[in-house]
Amino acid sequence: MKHVKVPQDRIGVLIGEGGETMREIERRAEVRLDIDSETGAVAIDDVGDPVSGMLAPDIVKAIGRGFTPESALSLLDNDLRTFELVDLEAHTRNKNDLKRQKGRLIGEDGRTRELMEELTGAEVVIKGTTLGVIGQPEEVDAVRRAVGMILDGAPHGAVYSFLERKHNELTQGFDVRQSG
Repeated sequence: MKHVKVPQDRIGVLIGEGGETMREIERRAEVRLDIDSETGAVAIDDVGDPVSGMLAPDIVKAIGRGFTPESALSLLDNDLRTFELVDLEAHTRNKNDLKRQKGRLIGEDGRTRELMEELTGAEVVIKGTTLGVIGQPEEVDAVRRAVGMILDGAPHGAVYSFLERKHNELTQGFDVRQSG
C-alpha cells in the first residue's frame, strides 16, 4: 500500500462529482483509493495489474499539484509519459525569492508557462512551492532545463530561444506545416 498527501483544496477534484474521478482512477489504474478528506491522506492499494498500480501515486500527486484529472490519467495512456515535480523551495533562499521566481516562471499574464507548454508539448502547472510537468521524457527534460535556466537567473529571451531550439528538435520531420 502506498500513501500520498493531497492538499485540502484538491480533495474535491480528486474525488470528482459523485466520486466519478476517484472511480475512474481506480478502474484505469487497477487500484483501490482510500481518501481521508479531513487530512488529505490517500492510501493506494493495488488490486490488479501492478504496473498500472505503480502509476496511481503519480496520478493522485499530479491532481494534488493542480493538474486536471484528464491530464493526470494521461500517464496511463502511454508507457513513456512521465510526471515530475520541481521543488521550487529547494531553489530559492526565502519566501520573497520563491514569490519572485514563481513570477518569473509564470511570466507576464502566464506567458512563460504557456510557452513552455506550447514549445515542448508538455503540460506545466505551478502550484504552491512546486512546478509539475507531465509529458514525454524529452518534453519533460526540456521544461526541466528551461526551469533551471530561469531559476539560475537567465533572461527570458535566452530561455525562449532555448525552448524554440528544443521545439524544432522535437518536431523535426513530424511537423506537417514545414512541408514545401
